[in-house]
Parts: sequence; structure tokens; C-alpha cells
Amino acid sequence: MKVTIITVSYNAAATIADTLSSVAFQSYRNIEHILIDGGSTDSTMEIASRYPHLKHVVSEKDNGIYDAMNKGLQLATGDIIGILNGDDFYTSAGIIEKVVKRFEHPDMDALYGDLVYVNETYTRITRTWKAGEYDPQKFYRGWMAPHPTLFVRKWVYDQYGHYEASLRYAADYEIMLRFMLKYKIRCGYLPETMVIMKRGGKSNASLMNRILINREDRNAWRICGLRPHLFTLILKPLSKISQFINL
Repeated sequence: MKVTIITVSYNAAATIADTLSSVAFQSYRNIEHILIDGGSTDSTMEIASRYPHLKHVVSEKDNGIYDAMNKGLQLATGDIIGILNGDDFYTSAGIIEKVVKRFEHPDMDALYGDLVYVNETYTRITRTWKAGEYDPQKFYRGWMAPHPTLFVRKWVYDQYGHYEASLRYAADYEIMLRFMLKYKIRCGYLPETMVIMKRGGKSNASLMNRILINREDRNAWRICGLRPHLFTLILKPLSKISQFINL
């Protein structure tokens, strides 16, 4: 099976080498790596030019991170698609090989695993996200899978659509609700840390962003034609508290 990895970046010179290297040195070789850059003004693209394994490189202005992901999806030709942003990297050279082995089972449409956040200097773990075994009912209790660990068969995107780019913060949540809860694709869990992610991101930047993402979470359910339980959207941020315990 061919695996497509889509990397989205913007002014990621400080981290992009780690991201690209973590894909270039995977033991599984049938990988199509696509870089979609938002028109970086730093040395991101010069660094990317040192990685000949990249199959497609696009650098141009976009309409946000999810619009960039959709550009990557339009170029993707792999049987399985994963998304690894420009400040994330895989924890080992064997991650994609393990993913492919799980997808050898025909009843596997999507797979996710665990993730850790680290500080700006990559010297300390600040948050541990253990996603746990899949149960679609968990969505009603505020659950979602760590998006950077999510791998999905291409036919799912082809049949059920790409990211809802009108959502600035919650398009990853919406696409999981759509694929997993609305259309009931078959999902699996790889119980190990697959991705290391730098602490930060839009949704964690400020209290106002947390308020905005809560509104978008509600819109995500509406867009999917689904109705959350009374406390679902309150439980979603509260469920993250355990990720900061016993670091």
C-alpha cells in the first residue's frame, strides 16, 4: 500500500527539518510525502529543498491550515493518508510500518494513536494524550482522537469529503464526527505514542480562542447533522485535564 503524508507549514524553519526527517527516515518506503506551505518568508522552503524524498512541494498563500490540507488531499494518490504538520514529528522510524500492518486488515478504515506535547525547546513533555480504544459513543462524552496521529483510507475522503475550511479551529473535529460518527467508518487504535507535537497551536493560544473553538465545536455537530448531548461541549475541554496529570 502507498501511504501519503501531507505536511502543512508556514514559517516553520525552526522545526520543519525534524518533521521532514521523521518521514524521510521511515523504514516503510512506499511513502508519498507532500509539503503544502503557506508562502513562508523565512528559510522553510530552503530547508525543504534538502529533502529529495518530497514528491510534491507547493508554496503559496492559502486560506488557512485546513485549506492547505485540502490542497494536499487533492494531490494525494496514496491508499492511506496521514497529516503531519510542520512542527510535529513521528516518534520512531517504524511508525508508518506499524500503521500499514494494521491497515492490512480489510475492516480498518481509519487508525489513530497517542500523542505528546513538548515545550518550545523539545526538552520537556507538557501534555500526554492517550486516546484509548475506539468507541463512537465517546464523542458524546467530549472525546476526539489526536488529529496528527490519524490515518484514513483515501476512499473515505473521496466518498465523504475533505476538511470544512470555513471552520478556523475545529475542522479536524468536524471531519472526525463526519467520518466516524455520521458515516460510521471502522476505526482502530494503536496504543503507543506516534507523534510528538510542539506545545501551542491556534486553539491553545488564548482564552478567546478557547471560546471560539467551543462555538465551532457546536457548529461542527450542526454541519454533520448530528446533535450532541447536553454536556458534550462542556466535557470536551474538561476531558483534557487528565492529559496534564503525572507528567
